[in-house]
Amino acid sequence: MAEAFGAHSLFDVTQAGLEAILCIRNVSPAPFLAPRFAACATAILFSATLSPPGFYRRLLGLPEGASWINVDSPFGDHQLDVCVERRISTRYRDRQHSLIPIAELIGRQYRSQPGNYLAFFSSFDYLQAVLAVFTERFPGVATWEQRRGMDGAERDAFLARFEPANRGIGFAVLGGVFAEGIDLPGERLIGAFIAILGLPRVNGVNAQIQRRMQSLFHAGYEYTYLYPGLQKVVQAAGRVIRTESDRGTVYPDRR
Repeated sequence: MAEAFGAHSLFDVTQAGLEAILCIRNVSPAPFLAPRFAACATAILFSATLSPPGFYRRLLGLPEGASWINVDSPFGDHQLDVCVERRISTRYRDRQHSLIPIAELIGRQYRSQPGNYLAFFSSFDYLQAVLAVFTERFPGVATWEQRRGMDGAERDAFLARFEPANRGIGFAVLGGVFAEGIDLPGERLIGAFIAILGLPRVNGVNAQIQRRMQSLFHAGYEYTYLYPGLQKVVQAAGRVIRTESDRGTVYPDRR
């Protein structure tokens, strides 16, 4: 990667005590993927989250004339209830004030329709803060949480709690291993709470990525924050409806 370094990548150094961590970040895979697509007679990319098309076409190096097909979903609107709670702000400055309202919201939904739920948060700190309030106010509801650095056995144990015979709420981090790529059909999961938009954190590295995306695609904020953040929300909400017979409820962030 060092030999291939170019405008598509960033280099940064993080001081960690007496050591320094050197990192090369590929922010645009297009220069690497475009030649591979050009060498193919046909390439098919299939995903429920390949939207908006322009974002993925440019980021992945697809030809300008690439065709896009929207396939009708096998699921119906009646299968999923989307409930937006507009009175709760999850902005960073309001986080402390949001703990009780979010815990109460989760508790009310659970009492009205007991079952297995996932609750997603932007960080482990936010997750643990809401979880502490929730367990204090709803001590009779079973809960389990994603922890930092979980190994394979611990992840399997987390998912094993989602059985039709069980009832409770799993607390997880948005964008983590439990927010995509897992299937919990039927009564294994009947709802999800997404208490954040999923936008990447504002920090020095992401600020540099935004500048680079602006120079490459003239859409720095959208490519760095907006589209990746919304994709995380869509992926998390997609855990609820996995088959044509599933029914569920999603509470997304109000913004």
